[in-house]
Order: sequence, then structure tokens, then C-alpha cells
Amino acid sequence: MSDIMSYLFETKAVKFCEENKPFFLTSGTISPYFVNTHFLYGNEKEATEFLSYIDTLLEDRPNLPKKVFDEVMKQYQKNNIYKYTIDTMVEAIKNNVNIDEIDYISGGERRDWYFSNMIAYILKKPHLTIFKDLETFVSPYNFTSTEKVFDLEGKKVLNASDLVTAASNYVRSWIPAIRNLNGNLAWTCYIVDRKQGGTEVLEKENIKTIPLAVVDDLLFEKAFELNIINETQLNMLKGFYRDSYTTMREFLINHPEFIEEALKSNNERTQKRVKLLVDENLYNL
Repeated sequence: MSDIMSYLFETKAVKFCEENKPFFLTSGTISPYFVNTHFLYGNEKEATEFLSYIDTLLEDRPNLPKKVFDEVMKQYQKNNIYKYTIDTMVEAIKNNVNIDEIDYISGGERRDWYFSNMIAYILKKPHLTIFKDLETFVSPYNFTSTEKVFDLEGKKVLNASDLVTAASNYVRSWIPAIRNLNGNLAWTCYIVDRKQGGTEVLEKENIKTIPLAVVDDLLFEKAFELNIINETQLNMLKGFYRDSYTTMREFLINHPEFIEEALKSNNERTQKRVKLLVDENLYNL
């Protein structure tokens, strides 16, 4: 098991659902596990606090990139897990891409910014800060200034991200943002590939993918050995890995109360995701 995967356990970045209570993902699909890749910032507490800090900056977009950069630079200098993560991403990029061909490093709202800003600094590439509404700002690698972008003039971009599931954020925001500015999103480096179709979606868009770790049976078996999950959970996880759609569809058919209870949730995010599942009939129920 790679050090990245070991750190995912150490920081509790991999979270498994309770029996019969899968998680809702951004895409509206459900999963028996969740990966909080941003916990590689050091630990859950620091990662959560940093995300809350980012939220306070979202209304001040021109100043956000520099303030985010200042924080990640401090963390890079003091936290070994975070430094290892960034350095490993940089090494993977250098091993898969001719650095001279990269014109920009980009990162999308919000968790990409844990990683993209530092990578831009280390590779000495200007950074594109992309918001979910597609508004995009550019900063030099040391973030001494920031301005809105109007045209990328065909330049090539590498997006640095935390993980890829179904690549929904890419399809809805990051790819259109770059293309609308006449840019070419040519590569993406991310820490975890959840093996749920996202990598294939990106490759069909002619984007070269560079994942550091893959979630598969080896991860689940390790969790079982460590008594993090029980045998019932292990079997669902392995079924999910082999065929996520069929496994979760069968779960929903056998547990109709799951969606009914989710629709009653007071959590706005859960409401939004279950509505997506139902409205788009993601599991052909």
C-alpha cells in the first residue's frame, strides 16, 4: 500500500458508511464509502478549519487566491503529511508531462485549492482559480497579484484536484470554464481515483489523467484487517467496486425506505443530492 493510501487511513480521510446507510455523492449517486482527500492537508481538524476559512473568502474573489496561498504555504512548511502529498503530486506531474508544455495550473472551487496553489508555486506556473459559476482569475506563481481572465489564447492547462469520482465538477464547471476562455485543459493530476467512471469521462474529453492512488479491493481488505469495517460492509464494498451501479441499485430496491428518509432530511446538501438521484432517475428505479 502506497504512503498516500497509508496517510488516507492515518488522517481518517477514508470513511465507510454504517450498514445500510450509504453516502450521497455530489453527482447524486450513492456510495458505501467516502474519501475526504483534503484531510491530507494534515488532519481532519486543520482541513475542516481551512475549508471554513476558504468559505469566508468566497465573496472576495480577487483577494482569495493570495490568502489561500499564504495558508497552504505555511502548512507545507510545517506539516509532513501535506508536504509529502504535494511533493508526490509534483513528482507525478513531472513523470507524466513535459513541464515546459504546461502554461497554467488550475484549481476549482474549493478543495482543489488545497493542492493547486502549492503545485503552481513549486512548478513556477501561473495559477487559474476557477469558481463553480465558471468565473476565473489568474495569479502569477507567487500570487503577488490577481486579475480576472478573459482569454487564455489556446494555452494549455493542468488541473490539480483532490479526487475524481464521476468527474461531475469537471463536466459542469472546470472543463467549460477553460474552454469558454479559449484554453485547453490538457491534463489533470488528482490524488484518488474512485474508479467510478470519472477517469474514463476525462479521457474521452482528451484530458490526460494522472491519479496517485486507486480505491480498490486492496483498500477495503486492509480496512477489514484493521477492524475498521465488518464482513458485511466488506462484501458491499467489494460488490460496489466490481459494479457500483448494480450494487447500489439493488440496495435501493431492497431498501425503499432509504430514499424516503433522505427526502425528509433537514440537511440542505442531502436534499439537493437525493433530489438529483430521483429527478434524473440515476438508478433506473
